Amino acid sequence: MAAGAAAGVAVERITVGRGMRMKARLALDAAGDYGSLRGTEGTCRAEDGTQLYYEVDEVDEVPGDATAKRRLRRKPTPQATVVFCHGYCLGQDSWHFQRAALRGVVRAVYWDQRSHGRSARGLAQADGEPVTIEQLGRDLKAVLDATAPEGPLILVGHSMGGMTIMGLAELFPGLVRERVVGVALVGTSSGRLGEVTYGLPAVGLGAVRRFLPGVLKALGSQVELVEKGRRATADLFAGMIKMYSFGSRDVDPGVARFAERLIEATPIDVVAEFYPAFQTHDKTVALQRFADIPVTVIAGDRDMITPLAHSEAIKEALPGAELVVLESAGHLMMLEQPETVTRLLTELLARTGAVPVPAAANVGGHGRSTAGSAARPGPGS
Repeated sequence: MAAGAAAGVAVERITVGRGMRMKARLALDAAGDYGSLRGTEGTCRAEDGTQLYYEVDEVDEVPGDATAKRRLRRKPTPQATVVFCHGYCLGQDSWHFQRAALRGVVRAVYWDQRSHGRSARGLAQADGEPVTIEQLGRDLKAVLDATAPEGPLILVGHSMGGMTIMGLAELFPGLVRERVVGVALVGTSSGRLGEVTYGLPAVGLGAVRRFLPGVLKALGSQVELVEKGRRATADLFAGMIKMYSFGSRDVDPGVARFAERLIEATPIDVVAEFYPAFQTHDKTVALQRFADIPVTVIAGDRDMITPLAHSEAIKEALPGAELVVLESAGHLMMLEQPETVTRLLTELLARTGAVPVPAAANVGGHGRSTAGSAARPGPGS
């Protein structure tokens, strides 16, 4: 898996000293404000007692707004809430660009999944219980109960976050039927992840699949040693992240470094705990809970983690969904092509009719990727 990245690192080592590369990383960390946006903080408890961290961005009030004053004279209508669910080995800050565009415009909730970001390590996992997509769905329900107990909901999920939304739909169909008015599924899958090749040749892939869970488990039992190894091989690690996260070669270096920081913050034992859940994940039936509401499916045509075929399978299960394929985009498309992803999300919000979104919503002064933003409609969209 490291062959392509290692080749690039080898060339870099010939031309650039290690000290200079370290200084470059520090400069990139300081240059942008990626991941700096904060909202009103809060925590809630999952079913097993795990503390889940979330932040809420409220809608800005316009002083003297006549419409707002009229609303105060009557019983307020529950506000619609957009809930963002991040992916595996990431955190709520992975939605930085979309948050920059929408903050103050819509009521939004960003949260860290168990054992990720600022949320606590899963207590059930400490007791030896495996992570399941159903458990993540119940975690999302706890966050919804704490942050948006009433009013319409628009659920946005990337990768594992999309699977979490499917887990919620399977367990709480009444909630979906009564309150969910729109769903965005970004670079995610409803099942058959055990068939993903990750860009590897077919020869030897079967052996990798058989041994990888055991290898991850063994690595997870040697956290300190493995983390030291990750730091010692930072160049190779960064190369692999870029190869598997982005589809374009001209990704903004600051954005690439931001993605690296997000992923390297996930301890190896958490990586090991979550991986088996994806191999058994199958929520194709649960997708039918979204059959009667607006759904946008966004895929990258160079995504090696959840390939395009998985988004096409979701579209097949939900014929009414809109499938958009981003050209030259990898798995972290919301970072690689932020303006396109943000536009698609605002279009979804407009289709729900529950959230008034001005056309001026954009990333503003919070940075933007220099990568291209080409998109093409998917088959049958």
